Amino acid sequence: MGLIVQKFGGTSVGSIEKILNVAECVRGEKERGNQVVVVVSAMGKSTDQLVNMAKEISEQPNKREMDMLLSTGEQVTIALLSMALNQKGLEAVSFTGWQAGIMTEPVHGNARISKINTDAVQNQLDAGKVVIVAGFQGVTEDGEITTLGRGGSDTTAVALAAALNADKCDIYTDVTGVFTTDPRYVKNARKLLSVSYDEMLELANLGAGVLHPRAVEFAKNYNVRLEVRSSMEKVEGTVIEGEATMEQNLVVRGVAFEDGITRVTVLGLRNSLTSLSTIFTTLAKNHINVDIIIQSTTDEGAANLSFSIHTDDWIPTLNVLENNKEILAYDQLDAENKLAKVSIVGSGMISNPGVAAKMFEVLANSNIPVKMVSTSEIKVSAVVEEKNMLKAVEALHEAFELGQN
Repeated sequence: MGLIVQKFGGTSVGSIEKILNVAECVRGEKERGNQVVVVVSAMGKSTDQLVNMAKEISEQPNKREMDMLLSTGEQVTIALLSMALNQKGLEAVSFTGWQAGIMTEPVHGNARISKINTDAVQNQLDAGKVVIVAGFQGVTEDGEITTLGRGGSDTTAVALAAALNADKCDIYTDVTGVFTTDPRYVKNARKLLSVSYDEMLELANLGAGVLHPRAVEFAKNYNVRLEVRSSMEKVEGTVIEGEATMEQNLVVRGVAFEDGITRVTVLGLRNSLTSLSTIFTTLAKNHINVDIIIQSTTDEGAANLSFSIHTDDWIPTLNVLENNKEILAYDQLDAENKLAKVSIVGSGMISNPGVAAKMFEVLANSNIPVKMVSTSEIKVSAVVEEKNMLKAVEALHEAFELGQN
């Protein structure tokens, strides 16, 4: 007997019919003799609906109350799935995040899991029951409900798999695996049979929505066997592992993209030695994530600093910088919205010089101006205008021969 953690996303549980389909999938795993823990997201677009309702009341809703509100979405799904399994003759029990022992840091809206007490889950598994856990949520030491950020159900599933020492964690979604890019936008995108943890982590951080970045971190750190597969089709998925064993001939393995990027520029920093640390320490204390950073020096000896953030953080970022203007000692702020980030990823880039040059040549030939650049050993990212995002993705996908033959 093995222990399998299954995770089903919002599209997989978006209706009663789909929940009944998930119940059949769970029953199949149980009939193979395995213990099963199921992690589910909120149904369909229900989280978006809850967010929209909150914003009808306030443009900047209180973060604690948002967590209270959003955590209800998954509770609907766990109860309905438990009912469906019981109706099919399988004993099942549903747990919220706090009932499942998922403890988080005291940060509302984007908390990290600090530890998991598996006693309650393990006791129910030992009693022969299927355990259904609400993804995306946890509780602080002080009893405050928190959420893990969008896509956090992936993190819940992998963290539970690690804590329970599960044999496998299957991430069920509306696609059949991890593709070279989003097949909804690039029709000849190809499914990859395997991807390394490092490649998947880069793809997830750079906008590939099939897996949450923190989930990949957990999988890598705890060596959790992970497979992304379809909840609707019984086909082989994509295995996430230490080193990808298939298709090693691909130097670039995927093209990721993300819209909703804003470039913030701080002009006239008068103490460039300490200003950088002060600015980014201040933003970090306010839980604002900064991505690409560029600094330049003016003829007068001052510094100009540009960095990219998610557009959702644009107003809070400007407020933080303006409230600390005297300490930070800058002249003015500027911001540019409606930007996007397009990235190429592949572990083969380490030993193949010229990949970045080819990327920029492709973008130049497509008349796509580049606003900012970021690189690592296995990725190159370029910030472009949002209107050019898909054009850039298609051009790069073709240039690096990632499509189906």
